[in-house]
Amino acid sequence: MRKIVVTSGKGGVGKTTVTASLGRCLADMGYAVVMVDADVGLNNLDVVTGVDSRVVYDIGDVLSGKCHVFQALVRDSESSARILPSAGGGGEMSAQAFRGVIDSVTDCDFLLIDCPAGIENGFHRAVSAATEAIVVTTPSASAIRDADKVITLLSAYRLEDVSLAVNRLRPDMAARGEMMDAEDIARLLHTPAIGVIPEDDCITIYQQLGRVPSFALSEKAFLLFADNVANRTKKCAELRMTGRRRRRRWL
Repeated sequence: MRKIVVTSGKGGVGKTTVTASLGRCLADMGYAVVMVDADVGLNNLDVVTGVDSRVVYDIGDVLSGKCHVFQALVRDSESSARILPSAGGGGEMSAQAFRGVIDSVTDCDFLLIDCPAGIENGFHRAVSAATEAIVVTTPSASAIRDADKVITLLSAYRLEDVSLAVNRLRPDMAARGEMMDAEDIARLLHTPAIGVIPEDDCITIYQQLGRVPSFALSEKAFLLFADNVANRTKKCAELRMTGRRRRRRWL
């Protein structure tokens, strides 16, 4: 079982949406996937996946012995993935206790941990339970700077692999040199970008109704992202604009 923490340097970069979409794509590929919400107290993975109304138990109930971990898993309505909701008021959960819950999950190929944003509020708890990490950033200067801090912190955890997911990229602006592209960001952070997700209104429109449709540009990007994760490849699968000369105006 591969345990991958999805983390970021700051909130608002789309980390939870990336976790949910990546997990669904891996599930569609035939893998057994469990997505764990490690953001104790500010949990929203169940909301993003639309299973919040079906939650009976959460990770806090598992810790208290009220239920077994398999009883707390909720089946995603849009895929075969399962979600382990976080506890609404369990902010004092220790890293050791969290790892115990993670280790009790069985029959799973990929376990994706949705880490709290930033380097506090449970960052260590989530990362210490993982063997790999994906750092989510956007092309904004502040998000890249914070992602760099997180990548530096991750070096202390002896993870098997650390990769990058660039979210909300505007291919048209990158083609004109008005925005850094994924390869630029990967070079700057010295970390391979294995997921490149374009800015897509379909995510906002369809997320409340269900899964983003297959014709959406972002869904195609997530499929390429999932293929990289599943096969442990490092291809920078960026959806580029064609027919335009790129000028680096951002320098």
